[in-house]
Amino acid sequence: MFHKKQFVLLIWLGICVLSNAQKDYARKVVDTLASPYMAGRGYVDGGDKKAAAYISDQMGSFGLLHFGNDYMQPVSFNVNTFPGKMDVSLMVNKAAVKPIPGADYIVLPNSCSMKGTYPIVTLTNDMYTEKAKMYEFLHTDHRKQFVVVKGADPTVKEQKELYAYAIHNPFKAKGVIILCNKLTEETSDTVADYALMNAETNSKFDTASSITIDIQNKFVKNYASQNLIGYIKGTVQPDTFIVFSAHYDHLGRMGDIYFPGANDNASGTSMLLSLAKYYSEHKQNLRYSIAFIAFTGEEMGLFGSKYYVGHPLFPLSNIRFEINMDIMGTGDEGITVVNATKYTEAFHDLNRINDSLHLLKLIKPRGATSNSDHYFFYTKHVPDFFIYTMGGIKAYHDIYDRRETLPLTNFDDVFHLLINFADDINNRRF
Repeated sequence: MFHKKQFVLLIWLGICVLSNAQKDYARKVVDTLASPYMAGRGYVDGGDKKAAAYISDQMGSFGLLHFGNDYMQPVSFNVNTFPGKMDVSLMVNKAAVKPIPGADYIVLPNSCSMKGTYPIVTLTNDMYTEKAKMYEFLHTDHRKQFVVVKGADPTVKEQKELYAYAIHNPFKAKGVIILCNKLTEETSDTVADYALMNAETNSKFDTASSITIDIQNKFVKNYASQNLIGYIKGTVQPDTFIVFSAHYDHLGRMGDIYFPGANDNASGTSMLLSLAKYYSEHKQNLRYSIAFIAFTGEEMGLFGSKYYVGHPLFPLSNIRFEINMDIMGTGDEGITVVNATKYTEAFHDLNRINDSLHLLKLIKPRGATSNSDHYFFYTKHVPDFFIYTMGGIKAYHDIYDRRETLPLTNFDDVFHLLINFADDINNRRF
């Protein structure tokens, strides 16, 4: 006789096998996308195109349908890049010091090319808050100098004002170097007429008398990139869609260093492809179609998703729900759900699933934000969530967000939560 305990054991074993296989595939995707070959999935060495080709191949291997001749939707935008030299040295106590790019300093994305040796002067937060000292500093000729700014860390509440002031170079200096406790890189579609850098607070920049610099930027107008879109056709209402999305781009390469972007957002792309793989194998009971969109240009300013929403491949009004995934590599402290306070019934369903399956430590609600690719869907009144994991590693927009140290701690739990949530959407449970 087949006992109930044996049945429960078989279900548990089946879930374990699925979870192990899913996590193995997810690890492979992260390792590939965060590899040196992908060059940080930016706009030097064709990093975005290499990543797009890989994602397209994966979509094809799952048998996803596409809306045109292939999965790619062309998108273009301006971008400032640093494909050439990045050489910086300092004179400290009459000795030459060679700081390490990425570890000791980064060149900020709107910096221009710069070559030469320049004296360094220092501006402190105390000077900034004293009108007389600030007046004197601003009326000094800094056109052939670099200004090192101390006490302007954007992560410190009392120093944010000086940081926001200094990055615009009101000193008319040749270059500005802002000392921070953490180096956080971004991207830019504009170029300034001065060099702009962030440097570690405990590096030698604050004691240097001069800097010798040779950095080369290349501003690219209308860089040709691409979104990738594939879908699985529903059996009852194929013109209605559930949409999963994640951005695959990152910060790219700068000189000889690159930003791997394992957590941000190779992990989210891995979740996207894991879901596509799963539904390609379990599509028989889909009421609605499911679309999978990998966006370019998120780090540039949500350019890929903005373009898609302006040029959708099926009516936005046909989207039953859109789920955007970013930073899926941890989860020790649970997940945050953006727009939870807007779509309360859907958020309640997420919590019901989580409680019944005992998956994540916490599902934290958050209101509306404009910080990821869900945003332009939201502005068009498409019901959507933006979900990201919490806890674990702190690497973010730096050279330390590597595949080797990304734990994928609760990847399986988030995966099962999303599968069950999509099933509830598919079965019209809210």
